Amino acid sequence: MLLSPAGPTTAERVARGLELLTGWGLKPVLGPNAFARQGYLAGGDELRAADLNAAFADPAVRGIVCTRGGYGAQRVVDMIDMSLVRADPKMVAGFSDITALHFALWRGARLAGVHGLMAAAAWHDEAAPPASAESLRRALMTTDPVTVCAAPGAETFGVRVPGVARGPLFGGNLCLVTASLGTPDMPDLTGAILLIEEVEEPPYKIDRMLTQLRRAGVLARVAGVAVGQFTNCADDWEVSAADVLTERFGDLGVPVLGGLPIGHGVAPLTVPVGVPAVLDANAGTLTVAPATR
Repeated sequence: MLLSPAGPTTAERVARGLELLTGWGLKPVLGPNAFARQGYLAGGDELRAADLNAAFADPAVRGIVCTRGGYGAQRVVDMIDMSLVRADPKMVAGFSDITALHFALWRGARLAGVHGLMAAAAWHDEAAPPASAESLRRALMTTDPVTVCAAPGAETFGVRVPGVARGPLFGGNLCLVTASLGTPDMPDLTGAILLIEEVEEPPYKIDRMLTQLRRAGVLARVAGVAVGQFTNCADDWEVSAADVLTERFGDLGVPVLGGLPIGHGVAPLTVPVGVPAVLDANAGTLTVAPATR
């Protein structure tokens, strides 16, 4: 089922996503309020929460693909009936603001998620990049492990601390990870691999968020850091996002791997979250176990 738990979208933007999912032999169904709108939200909080609860309660629904991120997921997570999620766990795919939903579902039901393409993606007016589409298909429809390689030329490719880390993969959008501090949904990152990506945040704001994570003690407990795409994250200062990431992560004493094509950039790839992973900064790879239901 295609749902809009955060920002609003339109039928035109979702059309390509429907076409893609149908082409894989799936039967995508639009949620009752997928195209609702209330300002910058896809309808009121109660409406969006009701769609989520109805999808988890419906045995015919075997997975949820979010239409887009934007803003709003944090406003509804406390309204989700976690007993429904635990009774019939199903895969939830999305990223960006959907990071908050992944965190909540892990907290309430230990449900692993899928950090990947959404139905109303940036490529809505053309075909999805083949690598992106295939990555989403594999994560949704197979039990194969997912391996993502650091991409030379990526804006964060030079962010690297050698070593190998093993642990559950948690995270997603840096803003949402930071906004989850102090809430019940923030996962315990002790021994975990933290995944972060960001879009349209200048380096000083990235510094502020990473500093907050450091001061909260979060980064002192991680086993490693997987750095995805930091898209359009520049301003007029000479310091780049990669400079900030290198400085803030360089003294943690754990492996760090940048340049991973995961996030808001060109041809992003899909990875499960909340499942075991291996971060090999020596080889430049992140290998993630499948998200089982």
